[in-house]
Amino acid sequence: MSQPEDNGERPDERAFARLKAAVDRMLERLEVEADRADAERARAEAAEARTFELSELVKRFTGDEVEADRLMTRLRGLEEENAELRSRLERGRDGVDRMIARIRFLENRG
Repeated sequence: MSQPEDNGERPDERAFARLKAAVDRMLERLEVEADRADAERARAEAAEARTFELSELVKRFTGDEVEADRLMTRLRGLEEENAELRSRLERGRDGVDRMIARIRFLENRG
């Protein structure tokens, strides 16, 4: 007897097709993550260059190296806080992605 969803494929062919689709999705995801990492690296390098330029400008305009150092220390603190917040967002996004993956898995089992 054939099942209504049977399209002539053997169970191992269907399983292989599902596995291939899962691997393809994972490869796409890895490519996206690699692109994000490259973009993040480029942003970090640009930020370092801007920080150096800003430090020099602040020193030149304040005429007071102590005040310039205080401002730059505050700026670095804010940048670190911003990085921590971004990291929290990314961890939250990863958690949501894992939950979606579990839901999809459960849907495919049903």
